[in-house]
Amino acid sequence: MSVSAPPRDATALGRSFTWLWAAYAVSTFGTWVAFDAFPILAITQLHVGPAAVSALAVAGMAVAALIAVPLGPWVERRPKRPVMMAMDLVRLVALLTVPVAYALGGLTFAQLVVVSVVVGAADIAFRSASGAFLKALVAREGLLAANGRFESTTWTATALGPPLGGAAIGVLGAATTVVANAVSFGASALALRAIGPGGEDEAAGPAPPARLRRGDLLVGWRTIRADADLRTLFVNNALVSALILAPGPALAVLMLGELDFAPWQYALAFGAPCVGGLAGARLSRRAVARLGTRRVLLVFGTLRACWPIGLALVTAGAGGLALVIALQLGLVTCMGVFNPVLATERLQRTPDDRVARVLAAWNLSSNATRAATTALWGVLAALTSARAAVAVAGGLLLLTPLLLGRYRSVSK
Repeated sequence: MSVSAPPRDATALGRSFTWLWAAYAVSTFGTWVAFDAFPILAITQLHVGPAAVSALAVAGMAVAALIAVPLGPWVERRPKRPVMMAMDLVRLVALLTVPVAYALGGLTFAQLVVVSVVVGAADIAFRSASGAFLKALVAREGLLAANGRFESTTWTATALGPPLGGAAIGVLGAATTVVANAVSFGASALALRAIGPGGEDEAAGPAPPARLRRGDLLVGWRTIRADADLRTLFVNNALVSALILAPGPALAVLMLGELDFAPWQYALAFGAPCVGGLAGARLSRRAVARLGTRRVLLVFGTLRACWPIGLALVTAGAGGLALVIALQLGLVTCMGVFNPVLATERLQRTPDDRVARVLAAWNLSSNATRAATTALWGVLAALTSARAAVAVAGGLLLLTPLLLGRYRSVSK
């Protein structure tokens, strides 16, 4: 199928981008519908304890990051759209093994871990290819608009997916949501196929060497290190993401256990504020036009670090629920503005022939950092208390804007 050349302006992103956006939207909704399906299967069907559930999450992120190390160089030298389609199919097949094994009575904890690792590694490869694909497909002045649409879709899926998945789990079981997630990756592959070959989107890059060279594995990190501003954003974002997510299990124990919030209240506290992410993403272009890229990153990068400390003050009852919703709304709104601007700045600062390797290094480093931090905070909560673990993470987050003080330049 042939396609016309994509428009090169910021307001008309083109038919090819629409299909790319559709692929992202359907797979993102599928992922959030199946949110926590693996832990639920592990707890309800395999009867494992909290330590094993935590290990499932940590092992999936950490091992997937390790496996993904050579994927950046591999992706860089190949046509990006076929790589993305292949990763969709890998995730489709891997996920479908879970409901099949469940239906046959052969599901094991080890299988859940292996599937988590395979899907996690494929996620990293897909995101690495998609970033390079997007940069080739959309004009420089359209990148922020494109990333804003992705960000809006993410927060919409985050708000709607878990409630829908929870309802499906209640009626049909957790394996059903895994099937839905698998099917979403199949639909994503079909949307990518509809773009059709040709032009920039099929550029493969330099011919691959006879074998992978050791230096190829480190190009992504070397590129990040060589650019002082990119390095600053990389370190700051990895730490902020880790410190926001790491106390999540402790916060769940605090709210659902010690404070006796109902599950629906817990879901409401973290689902309703996603409207702020949608609003923030829609405002990101206006913010850049008014304030400039550097100031937006500094201001909203600082503001997003200020909210989580308040979660340590949550109390039982309606007042505590309102506090969590307000804090999450502030956090998510700031992230909604910050994230697409960061994604655009990262693409613009990265040389075209290194985008996939930089994104692979960025994503797998973030995954590894989150895995290590999540494990560490589990130990901290066990040694102190859930509230103390949440407070420590919030306190450390207040220090992260100091790193952004080193961000000086504006991409051109």
